[in-house]
Amino acid sequence: MSPAGRASVRSWLIWLTAVAVYLLAVFHRTSFGVAGLHAAERFGVGAAALGTFTVLQVAVYAAMQIPTGILVDRYGPRRVLLTAVLVLGSGQLLLGVANTYGVGLLARGVLGLGDALTFVSVLRLIAAHFPGRQYALLMSFTSAIGYVGNLVATVPLTLLLNGPGWTFTFVAVGAITLLYAVPVALRVRDVPAGAPEPVREPVRVAELGRSVQAAWRVPGTRLGFWVHFSTMFAPNVLTLLWGVPFLVQGQGIPPATASALLTVFVFGSMAGGPMLGTVIGRRPSLRMPLVGAYLGGAAVVWALLLGWSGPLPLGVLVPAFAFLALGGPVSMIGFALARDYNPLDRVGTATGVVNVGGFVATTVTALLIGVLLQLTGGNFRLSLLSVLVVLALGTWRMLTWWRRARAQLFAAEARGEPVPVRIRRHRWDHAPVPA
Repeated sequence: MSPAGRASVRSWLIWLTAVAVYLLAVFHRTSFGVAGLHAAERFGVGAAALGTFTVLQVAVYAAMQIPTGILVDRYGPRRVLLTAVLVLGSGQLLLGVANTYGVGLLARGVLGLGDALTFVSVLRLIAAHFPGRQYALLMSFTSAIGYVGNLVATVPLTLLLNGPGWTFTFVAVGAITLLYAVPVALRVRDVPAGAPEPVREPVRVAELGRSVQAAWRVPGTRLGFWVHFSTMFAPNVLTLLWGVPFLVQGQGIPPATASALLTVFVFGSMAGGPMLGTVIGRRPSLRMPLVGAYLGGAAVVWALLLGWSGPLPLGVLVPAFAFLALGGPVSMIGFALARDYNPLDRVGTATGVVNVGGFVATTVTALLIGVLLQLTGGNFRLSLLSVLVVLALGTWRMLTWWRRARAQLFAAEARGEPVPVRIRRHRWDHAPVPA
């Protein structure tokens, strides 16, 4: 089957096997959302040092996205996914036995490395095994299934940490992850049945730079980067680290209730992802208007959360978190842009470039919040203002590259070249594009 044809049952089984790796990766990534307070007690650290756990993990993840895209394009997603499972399992085993802050940091860094290898690999498999019209939908379902890992990393993980304890919990999930390498090795294949295996050439340093530059020069790739940067970092910051401390220490909410509130992000993303994927799969021209609507709404929600006088009631927190949860599904639009504007043999690299965006924003914001909490004596309202600053920066750059991508699209249409999506010209398209 070609990407323009119809997916086989074998391709669906390959996707299901691969997406389970992403589910495991999301579980490992988000486990500190509820384990943060346990880690502070176990390692004897404060807010800034606690924030370093997530900052390190996400920084490793972000730094590895472009190399991962290149590795996937060169060696195939199967080998990269198999490596990811082994690294993830090893990192979680190390975290389970860690008794010092340094070893704990090392373990989270290893987990960040394994996590970095998963999502781009799964998207590359989708691009190879499924027709283009199904890419947005399968991408959204991949994201939604990944949030099951996030769900397990909330209340169930809290119960395990409060029951059997830190070592048993993380050693057990590490062992389960390592065992999953067997079905990955047996089931996953890079290309559909009957398709020739691509020729894998050795990676040359000079070619790496040219491949990344070629992807980065495409305005659609750059637009995807800033879409991802702007939309997914805020819910990530809350679910990865600062959600439970904000609710428990900043709002006086019991830990069990705080953990349950984080499931709003999970269910919101799981419901919103497939719906969004269906809409943009049928009407790609709605992609950027939906991004704009989300960013405008997110600014209003954060202004409400930070400007509320007194403790936030559940009647405000639940709908606010439900809306912010849509940032994950909306960020997937960045990957659809990368696929549309790049040739198939460069999709992995372009996807990696886009995926850097949101995790760079997450790293910077998580670190800022931790430092500001330390400086302000635990004032969450002042510290979380950094979210609005990063949101404003990302929105500004996204709007700039939206204009540039539209200009390139209109120029291609004028030359009679095929374009990934047809859009209507507006009056503001004639104005000079800002730098």
